[in-house]
Amino acid sequence: MKGTALVTGILIAALSFSTGSVHAQPDERESNERMALYKKTSAVTDIPWEYLAAVDQYERQVHDDPDEGRVTAIEFDPLFWSGSTDAFPPAISPEGWGSDGNGDQKADIQNDEDVLWSLGRYLKSFGTTEDDIKIALFQYYKRDLTVQTIMHSAEVFRKFKTVHLTNRDFPLPKQYNYSYRSTWGDARGFGGRRIHEGTDIFAGYGVPVKSTTYGVVEMKGWNTYGGWRIGIRDIYNIYHYYAHLQNFSEDIKVGDVVQPGDVIGAVGASGYGPPGTSGKFPPHLHYGMYQDNGKNEWSFDPYPFLKRWERMAE
Repeated sequence: MKGTALVTGILIAALSFSTGSVHAQPDERESNERMALYKKTSAVTDIPWEYLAAVDQYERQVHDDPDEGRVTAIEFDPLFWSGSTDAFPPAISPEGWGSDGNGDQKADIQNDEDVLWSLGRYLKSFGTTEDDIKIALFQYYKRDLTVQTIMHSAEVFRKFKTVHLTNRDFPLPKQYNYSYRSTWGDARGFGGRRIHEGTDIFAGYGVPVKSTTYGVVEMKGWNTYGGWRIGIRDIYNIYHYYAHLQNFSEDIKVGDVVQPGDVIGAVGASGYGPPGTSGKFPPHLHYGMYQDNGKNEWSFDPYPFLKRWERMAE
């Protein structure tokens, strides 16, 4: 438990006030600088700016925050940048993609304009349609979840026309009666021994459940333990899990872009049985958060974030 407390402390210390990310939230000036670079690169590469922004956003979460003087966080593999060496024949590692984007006759892997220009040039080599870009991203990252996350972030940026998305919300309206405490990591025996990967927020049947963040609905349906549940992946590579719902909002579906405050369902007591099973425990929302680092995904304690978002909520 001491180790868990230390990790939680580090996460909170790294947070800005409004985000669930483990990295510092960019201020509006930095977001505007990023947008200017994305749109400049888009104009000369024909790659929609939101894809460039989504790749940068993904890299921002799997690496440290950008180095001093950098605006973007993209860190290319040196072999991708420079291409084949004597040890790698061209058939295995072709000519690198690193190129001059700012006109100084240098291809600098630490220069934002060079990096974005090279990214756009690489993506365009596959084509400019959504499917083309998916193929290009898979060829680089070799991971389906990474491609899905980037494409979802691009959808969010396209809808809201900005990367400066700092609002958050508490998952239940504050005018209703509810209660919760820190329950992440507690032992669970129902259905097999395991730890509790979330926070239970107890409330009455039918209390609206809201999205806490900007993101895309990645999963919706029934789970033997979780009952009716929804999963939303946000632009910070975090998966938000809402379980034991009584029902879903009528118009919510997989692939929808949501924002903080959007109603996605209602509090219930579903789960621990075949579809439709309910009432084996008091009605509550199980809320979980899972961080992806580009290689693995793990659960972390949502309680500190819920307390912050509760204070922020109107």
